[in-house]
Amino acid sequence: MQAATAPAIVIRPLARGDLDAVVAIDSAIEGRSRRAYFERRLAAALREPGSHAQFAACDDKGLLGHIQARVTEGEFGRSGRDLRLEALGVRADAQGRGIGRQLFAALSQWAARHGIGELRTQAAWNNHRMMGWLDNAGFTLAPNHVVDCPVRGGEYVQERDDPVSMPVGEGPAHEVNFGGKEGNDFERLARDNADIRPMSAADLADIVRIDRGITGRDRHDYIAGLLGETMADSAIRVSLTARLDDVIVGFVMARADLGDFGRTEPVAVIDTIGVDPGYGHRGVGHALLSQLFLNLGALRIERVETQVAPRDLGLLGFLYDVGFRPSQRLPFARRAA
Repeated sequence: MQAATAPAIVIRPLARGDLDAVVAIDSAIEGRSRRAYFERRLAAALREPGSHAQFAACDDKGLLGHIQARVTEGEFGRSGRDLRLEALGVRADAQGRGIGRQLFAALSQWAARHGIGELRTQAAWNNHRMMGWLDNAGFTLAPNHVVDCPVRGGEYVQERDDPVSMPVGEGPAHEVNFGGKEGNDFERLARDNADIRPMSAADLADIVRIDRGITGRDRHDYIAGLLGETMADSAIRVSLTARLDDVIVGFVMARADLGDFGRTEPVAVIDTIGVDPGYGHRGVGHALLSQLFLNLGALRIERVETQVAPRDLGLLGFLYDVGFRPSQRLPFARRAA
């Protein structure tokens, strides 16, 4: 008698029709539905296929697993393009068949074809299942600092009004000093006088200009993609700009989401923050974060998180001085090839 063989597994791009199966797999793993998150991620991939890598593992009985990642550029102090792994799930009755490994191989091959050198992700330090998978997949701890801060209902607590203690010039060459002892009076003034507005499509050129002045790189396409998400779905991002003298002098690009890296609590993530070097010591960064926290409190977001490159001591000092602390999440990285 011939033994039955397991159905062949096919790896293919995720499609819109896979949404229900993806949500079901994820709900079984996480214990709650994140349907809105996966709807947005699938929609974003369909709008910008070159910025997203999403794959499904299937057999003749249906979808067995999924993996989702997106391209980042110039984040965490790096100069190139990386692939950020955001979600991975395998159906309970299909585990133990190497499906996660096959999905990750497809993701790595996609990264290599698109000239991406490194894959990055995060995980809570006590998520032992995910830690084991990352170890087996070849990930190691990344040098970045993951920091977060409670929103506390949007209250602008006193510690967020403290000046940045690092003197100008002691950080990396592109450091932007958001405060400084001599600037503390201006910080209060900026919160009163700076014109803080929701980010709009018309702000792109000014945001790129400020970002270029800080990083020394032109990230027009990448920033345009982030801004496009703001315009396409306002539920994802809570990005802001700051104006002084009727000129955009600062911005914060952030998103309020439920889903990245397996998160199940309401969290906002700051992707990037920048202040025009010509407007340093005027509290623009503090004014942006003050308004951001107020907005997030109204949305019942509980925590704000970001990553900082190890050499970006100016930004790290600023974030610590406004109440951020080391997160319980760890960053991981792996070469794509």
